[in-house]
Parts: sequence; structure tokens; C-alpha cells
Amino acid sequence: MSSSVGGGSAGGGGVDMVSLLEKAKDLDQLKKEQDEIVADINKIHKKLLASPEMVDKPVDTILLKLRGLYARAKELSENEISASNALIGLLDGLLQSGASTAQKKKIEVGEQKKKRIKSDTDSARFSAASMRNQLDQAASLKGEQVAARVKSDDEKDEWFVVKVIHFDKETKEYEVLDEEPGDDEESTQKKYKLPMSYIIPFPKKGDPSSAPDFGQGRQVLAVYPGTTALYRATVASHRKRKSDDYILEFDDDEEDGALPQRAVPFYRVVALPEGHRQ
Repeated sequence: MSSSVGGGSAGGGGVDMVSLLEKAKDLDQLKKEQDEIVADINKIHKKLLASPEMVDKPVDTILLKLRGLYARAKELSENEISASNALIGLLDGLLQSGASTAQKKKIEVGEQKKKRIKSDTDSARFSAASMRNQLDQAASLKGEQVAARVKSDDEKDEWFVVKVIHFDKETKEYEVLDEEPGDDEESTQKKYKLPMSYIIPFPKKGDPSSAPDFGQGRQVLAVYPGTTALYRATVASHRKRKSDDYILEFDDDEEDGALPQRAVPFYRVVALPEGHRQ
């Protein structure tokens, strides 16, 4: 080779090749760090999917940690772009200086590897892993009772306790059974097919520690005592233990000019969906 990228002597090409390999190692290291960050993010995703109401806490260290991980992922992604640009500059210099056929083959392999890394972006990995986790979590609800929005119109949404019969990972739809559709003689158990956004899992009855803790004054969606229907309610008082019942005041439940306070088990209370109409 007659000159280096920087215009040096005949040995310069070897120096450029060493720099190229060092940059490629840096890129590999960045990918390993990204994979570790993705693994940590997926662990937190699983926790949130197991109890999605956790995100409704006023201050949640899990969300702060998740934000930090995403910030680090963004930083690594930007470093990956910088390292890739440096590799491109070295590759251009080697090509212009007339690298040997053997060197060109090595460069082509390195460039293909670089392209694969760049195409496998953070966002693609995060979204794919998150969706797989959501689908697995949805499938695990078979046989469980959940809160479901079975009816919706321009004025209000209707939520009931239903049993999950099946979840189709292809269509991303639940098949659910309303086991207690009504009191009239013509009422029979009804089946519905509902999208994932229409289903909210209840907290585990036997695991109050994993259930969200809604503070006094917080609006929630809860099963009205003696029914299988869920309505908007406000937490009326603090609980001493997470296993204690919630004391709630349901909207439109006025008696003698006041809202009565009703006890509802913690495992029949979920976060109020955004945009809920009642």
C-alpha cells in the first residue's frame, strides 16, 4: 500500500487496519452492553405486566429505574452511531488507498456486520420483546377472572367481571365469558371477543404485596358490592395493610344526600382507565 488514510508512508495501511479492528471491537462491546440493558428492561416489563396497576403509584422507584435504563439505552445507541461513523470513515480511507483483495474481503465482512448491527435498532428489540411478554402474560390469564369493558358507546363504558376462556396470539383477542349476565329469566351466559386494551387483570387474591396501593382521594375502578359490575369510585380513607379492604365512595351512589362508604376487597379494585366514561 503506497500511503495511509492520513497520507503517511507505505506502512500506514497496516495501522489503518488495526484502527478498523479496534473500532469493530468497540462496536461489539456496545452491542453487548445494549443486550444487557434490554434484559434488565424486559425484567421490569414483566413486573409491570404482572401488575399493570403499579404504574399508577404517585412515585414509583420501578418507573424511575426503567427511565434510567431507557436513558442508558439511548446513550448506547448514540455511541453506536458514532462508532459506526468512525468505521465508515476508516473503510472509505482504506478503499481509496487501494487495499489488497484480501483486505477488501475482510472489510466487506466487517461492513456487513456493521449493517446488521445498525439494522437491529434498540427500538425494534424493545418493542418485539415487550410484545412477546405481553402476549405471554395475556395467554397466562386463561381461567382467571378479569375486568372487561364489554360494552362501549358515545356516552359510557360498561365494565364487568368475566372469565378468560382463551387468548389468540395471532389476532391478539381474548375470548371471555360473562358468567352472571343478569337477573331476568332470558339472561344466559354470554361470550365476548375483546381486544387486549379492553381487559384489566385483577390483583392476585393470595398475594396482596404485589397489588397496587391506591391512596386516599384516588379514583379507581372497582366491583360494586353484591354485583359483577365495575364503577368509578374514590378511595375514602387510608389502609393500614395492603390486605385490608378499600373503603370507597362510588360515583352516582348517593343516599339521603350523601355518598355511602362501601368496603371492597383489594383484589376487586384496579386503576381507573384513561378516558373512562360513566
